[in-house]
Amino acid sequence: MTVRSCATTATFPRNRGRRIVTSNSHVFARRLRVFDSTLRDGEQAPGNAMNPEQKLELALAIEATGVDTIEAGFPSSSPSDFEATKLIAQALTTAKVATLNRAVRADIQLAAEAGGIDHQIQIMATGSDVHLEHKRGITRAEGLKEIVDSVRFARELGFTDITLGIEDASRGSDDLLRPMIEAGVAEGARTVALADTTGCLIPSEFGAQVTRVRSWIHDDIILSIHCHQDLGLSLANALAGIDAGADEVQSTLAGIGERAGNTPLEELAAVLLYKAEQLGVTSRLRTEKLYDAYLILSRIIGLPTPRNKAVFGENSFATQAGIHQAGMLRNPVTYEYVEPHRFGRERGILIGRHSGRNVIRNTLDQMGLGVESELLDAIYDTYIASREDGTCIELGELRHIITERLGHATASAAPSDLAVTAP
Repeated sequence: MTVRSCATTATFPRNRGRRIVTSNSHVFARRLRVFDSTLRDGEQAPGNAMNPEQKLELALAIEATGVDTIEAGFPSSSPSDFEATKLIAQALTTAKVATLNRAVRADIQLAAEAGGIDHQIQIMATGSDVHLEHKRGITRAEGLKEIVDSVRFARELGFTDITLGIEDASRGSDDLLRPMIEAGVAEGARTVALADTTGCLIPSEFGAQVTRVRSWIHDDIILSIHCHQDLGLSLANALAGIDAGADEVQSTLAGIGERAGNTPLEELAAVLLYKAEQLGVTSRLRTEKLYDAYLILSRIIGLPTPRNKAVFGENSFATQAGIHQAGMLRNPVTYEYVEPHRFGRERGILIGRHSGRNVIRNTLDQMGLGVESELLDAIYDTYIASREDGTCIELGELRHIITERLGHATASAAPSDLAVTAP
């Protein structure tokens, strides 16, 4: 646990839920758990299917990022998920294995066979009247009864790490949610997971719900949150949940998942890296391992990398704008808050039609050539000013161009007569 000194005016926001414990002159940031659902919620989205061996490869890479829990799959959904759960449960050494299951005894029995009774078993509860009526066709009383029976059955099998996962909790009323949460906890659930299944809430709404639920359960019960991206607010809602007292965030690599996806693990990690003090939390994430895991995911499922994706995007740490390059060539901090090396990435200075002369001048200096105005102007005119499309060249290519031009000019003219013309 990281200990931070406490100034006269604390930098943490107001304590909500279990944010901070103060003792004398020190402030203790609470430990946030990170739960990865890439292999379950991420994998079940169209186009993301993986076989058991691929899931195992990715699970080991995700484990290296420092997440606390890895959801291996939904064992009752297919023989493939059952086998993947077995492989992953046997292979992981630092992360806990989790499975998702319906609130029926057959699912729970299969989960025990696949992952053993030491893994974290998540039992789904139906958390809204919309789902009770239109999806399940059961009453509130029947939904409550199956929670009690399934959690009790899991405990009888020997499970001790039981999660009550409430699907569509964000559209559930308090008078529906509170009895099922209290019943699940009374039967032995040690974690309550709230799912904004349709991604329908804004941060103030989700934070308020987390605050209410936190007040219904004892401090030793873990409160987990699972947010979706349908309104583009999964990370914002997760942060609101943390602020309201959530102990765990469920996320996926690159935010893959049903429909628009889930809270992106890498974006959550970036916020926790740079804003831990403001949030009053710490995690054990190893951000430098995230990109390696992403590359494995991308290869396995054929996921194209967007240009503008935070952390993982092609252009996340690249620029071609001359006004930006002028600052970054002097000091990257001028336009770079998130540092590429912390995420296993490299900075990219690209030369395109929006670049200026500074990047050429800087390259000439780095090559120990000084600034030849005619050479600089020729390269600028050919590779920047005359470029009509959006393509770019990298610094290595620029150095090669300069070297070739100098070599060609030297071979055809005396040094005193050196002149460079555009090809």
